[in-house]
Amino acid sequence: MHTYRTHHCGELRASHVGQQVRLSGWINRKRDHGGLLFVDLRDHYGWTQCVIDLDNPLLNTLDKLKLESVITVTGKVIARDKDAINPKMPTGEIELKIETVDIRSEAEQIPLQVNSPDETGEDIRLKYRYLDLRREKMHRNIMVRSQVIASIRNRMIKSGFNEFQTPIITASSPEGARDYLVPSRLHPGKFYALPQAPQQFKQLLMVAGFDRYFQIAPCFRDEDGRADRLAEFYQLDMEMSFVTQDDVFGVMEKVIGELFEEFSELQGRKYAVTPAPLPRISFKEAMLKYGTDKPDLRNPLEIIDVTEFFKREDVTFNAFKNMINDGAVVRAIRAPKVSDKPRSFFDKLNDWARGEGSGGMAYIIVENGSSKGTIAKFVPEAAQVELNNLAGLEDGDVIFFMCDKEAKVAKLAGKARDKIYADMDGTLPDEFKFAWIVDFPMYEADEQTGKIDFSHNPFSMPQGGMDALENKNPVDILAYQYDCICNGYELASGAIRNHLPQVMEKAFAIAGYDKDVLEAKFGGMLNAFRYGPPPHGGCAFGIDRMIMLLLDEPNLREVYAFVMNGQYEDPMMQAPSEATEQQLKDLHLRVQLPLKEKKTS
Repeated sequence: MHTYRTHHCGELRASHVGQQVRLSGWINRKRDHGGLLFVDLRDHYGWTQCVIDLDNPLLNTLDKLKLESVITVTGKVIARDKDAINPKMPTGEIELKIETVDIRSEAEQIPLQVNSPDETGEDIRLKYRYLDLRREKMHRNIMVRSQVIASIRNRMIKSGFNEFQTPIITASSPEGARDYLVPSRLHPGKFYALPQAPQQFKQLLMVAGFDRYFQIAPCFRDEDGRADRLAEFYQLDMEMSFVTQDDVFGVMEKVIGELFEEFSELQGRKYAVTPAPLPRISFKEAMLKYGTDKPDLRNPLEIIDVTEFFKREDVTFNAFKNMINDGAVVRAIRAPKVSDKPRSFFDKLNDWARGEGSGGMAYIIVENGSSKGTIAKFVPEAAQVELNNLAGLEDGDVIFFMCDKEAKVAKLAGKARDKIYADMDGTLPDEFKFAWIVDFPMYEADEQTGKIDFSHNPFSMPQGGMDALENKNPVDILAYQYDCICNGYELASGAIRNHLPQVMEKAFAIAGYDKDVLEAKFGGMLNAFRYGPPPHGGCAFGIDRMIMLLLDEPNLREVYAFVMNGQYEDPMMQAPSEATEQQLKDLHLRVQLPLKEKKTS
């Protein structure tokens, strides 16, 4: 018989009754039932109920062991009494009658509950993460992560992609976030950087002729922590040669669609998955209808523009008119069949809008063929008819209004859309609702200075190529750039790349970067593009966010094995830590801490 086990703790069934077996694992629970002591033994695969008689001399030894101690038990599998069968667990028809016990390690008093959910704070959970990971939910989440990544890898290989690894220590690259820098010992005063993404390397693989690349890529960004982004995260990175935007969509819709179908019942019920081809929504349309470029499309409410309506001479709401004359726009959201809501419903929404930095939310209630509400008196009957037609208003509906500069009101309206639907007690269906956001603007102008800069990815191919760069207003140029969104999250970002050196030089020049800067920052890739680069494009899907969605977890820390807290500290490994004087000397560094602010009395 094996030293530690003949079976796993989740393996025994009624067919094993009468067999002599050996199990090893952690003591999950103990229950003293008078003449019997029940011990639930747990390992990676499940748990088995074990029982020891009062007359067994080992009972006292087991009784004194603390939970989470590791033991090996040997004994005979017996059938449970009919009234003791637990149909909810795979091993619920049997138990193991203990004959011998070997103590492999004794646990001290554990600082958090492992055998049941508890409200232990994040600091304790992360300090004792190895215990936190023993909990059923966390153990399951990490196993799902492993299974999802394995499925992704298999699907990409079946789609003709090859997996390559790209460097972790590389050059700093301005890609929109702050780099993690690594000082060089051999080159004093110089620094490597951890990659924000394998962007340049995957494009260079296309230049090298490999055609289809993918990688489960680690990425590093020195940003402030938030629920859906960590300092270190992983993405499904991919790139293809000789492809159009449609080609990229076709491949990834199949891979991601089948992945979500495979894992669509993790939450205990079947989730619908948007079938391919996925809807495509332009960036401009998304910002108008949803107030964000990553809308939750399960929410049926939409935003409309009613700026022209409030310009009517017979509409006399001067607060909006004056703001419109100063460059503002008006957005509206129809909330169906909520006219019977109490006054507090409207007051709370108005207070919420003020808390968001707005002057509030005006509204009109359409009821019994007439209208009422905060600005109804400024809208005569003829204008109300036009508004009803414009917004599709029916009896019992309410329409909310917001007015401000376009960028600001879009953001407010996007939040208001979700807030109104939630306050309506709107139910989001069990669905993974995908779409592509396309036609992102290539450039944007700073509101204060008017300076032109890239709005998103500077490596994207401008729609219209060199002709557009030379003859169009920069803010009107669109890029072959796209995001894949699902249930309010941006799951992927990508583009058809700008692979032509002369077009790239012109694109960067418009944003104020001369050729010397381009050579200094991207010289390796730019030089490679002078030697026959193929047209290419790709994208990167956030693995962690996909797993969050599949498991309905609100925080990325619930889908990683080992993570830092919100301040990017690891209480378990005590990172970050101070360097020794010798380490600093080897790296030619000196630490200069920021001065502490003096307290004023």
